[in-house]
Amino acid sequence: MNTPRLVVGVTGGSGIPYAQDLLETLHALDLAPHLVISRGAALVHVTEGKGTLEQLERYAHTLHNDQNLGASIASGSFKTLGMVIVPCSSSSLAKIALGLGDNLISRAAHVTLKERRPLVLVPREAPYPRPMLENMLRAHDAGATILPASPGFYHAPERVLDLLGFVTARILDQFGIESGKMKRWEG
Repeated sequence: MNTPRLVVGVTGGSGIPYAQDLLETLHALDLAPHLVISRGAALVHVTEGKGTLEQLERYAHTLHNDQNLGASIASGSFKTLGMVIVPCSSSSLAKIALGLGDNLISRAAHVTLKERRPLVLVPREAPYPRPMLENMLRAHDAGATILPASPGFYHAPERVLDLLGFVTARILDQFGIESGKMKRWEG
């Protein structure tokens, strides 16, 4: 593996601008995102009216079909830095928490956990009903990091991009990647 690879799943939860910012950042850092967009994410993206899927896809090193369970990222022998699902819908969270692998995103997440690589799940919707909280705990206990799309404000954001960048920086921190998108707390 010459270029570090990170698997990025985008699921049906509202919040695709977080995925866009992450993909743009990975591209700028010369990392190789392997991108999977769920059918639900494609539908949400259209209803949110924020551009086209091509705007996400152009930052992918490799684009995978969510129904292709034979893709490279479905195997533990395919080396990656890990995986992030941003946004992570409650349905995808439930599948991961219960170990279901009926699409490429949930299968790649299962493989990531199996191989003990970092798996970061970024739920955006709120409030959290009890089943979602229980699934977060199950996923956490299986080895995932639950990182809600909840930007901080101590870095004095001036634009929406600053808020997106804060979440991107926190995601990449989980993989030991410095994004330069967030002012660090110094006390």
